Amino acid sequence: MINKDIKVRKAVIPVAGLGTRVLPASKAIPKEMMPVVDKPVIQYVVEEAVAAGIKEIILVTRSGKSSIEDHFDKHYELEAELAKKGKTALLVQIQEIVPDDVTIVSIRQPEAKGLGHAVHCAATMINDEPFAVMLPDVLVKNEVTQANDLAGMLEKFETRQAAQIMVGEVPFDKVHLYGVVDCHQVMPKAGESVDIKGMVEKPAIDKAPSNLAVIGRYILPAEVMGFLAEGKPGAGGEIQLTDAIDGLLAKQPVEAYKMIGNTYDCGEKLGYLKANIAYGLLHGETAEGLKQFIAQLD
Repeated sequence: MINKDIKVRKAVIPVAGLGTRVLPASKAIPKEMMPVVDKPVIQYVVEEAVAAGIKEIILVTRSGKSSIEDHFDKHYELEAELAKKGKTALLVQIQEIVPDDVTIVSIRQPEAKGLGHAVHCAATMINDEPFAVMLPDVLVKNEVTQANDLAGMLEKFETRQAAQIMVGEVPFDKVHLYGVVDCHQVMPKAGESVDIKGMVEKPAIDKAPSNLAVIGRYILPAEVMGFLAEGKPGAGGEIQLTDAIDGLLAKQPVEAYKMIGNTYDCGEKLGYLKANIAYGLLHGETAEGLKQFIAQLD
């Protein structure tokens, strides 16, 4: 049972993946550190969490990913140099990467055993609190209203006393690439949540219960860690978060929250390019020049 008096303050961000879909770029640079305009992908994800009210970020990492931790650490030499040269605007940007009231910590995933295993690596840091899970290569952006979908999920979690899984519609010929939810054939409106009957990880097209795909944002009660601790391999021989949520479903309600904004999968080449265009068109320093460049391509 969800304790309505405990607020969601923590987010788990698994960053131990190899990034094989964007090789060779990710051979030496973590995919999470690849830039979208002028920030690494992971910074947008952390900013999304902070804007929703998250106060503690838990990075689940591995060897070869130290640049992620370095990015969120202080860089005294750089700050001193920017101050010396009077580059105040840049200095402020660097200093505000992590707000003073937000803590970022990390823990290692010793071996690659799936998303569920990565999340469970953070169990000792969760301390029986509800928490968010945010995939680090998925950007969620509402270019029209600036609504924060993660904040919407948190509000639904607290008021409806149910775990929240962010979903979005995908073409039926793409469902085999995603975890898919069964919502009793009910299609929620954007920004609304409906009950989930079950979840299927990467179903065949003829077996998919819907075209509502899990986008990469979850609000979960601490009880899900118990199901992950059982460590039963699922699809692909890995410990799947989807399977743990299915176990949770047998004991308490889980809901699908349909996203309002757009999503960009920066863990694959086309999604990464789309993100750079979309965010570039919103950036004050690049928008006009990018619009002109795109117009020349027609």
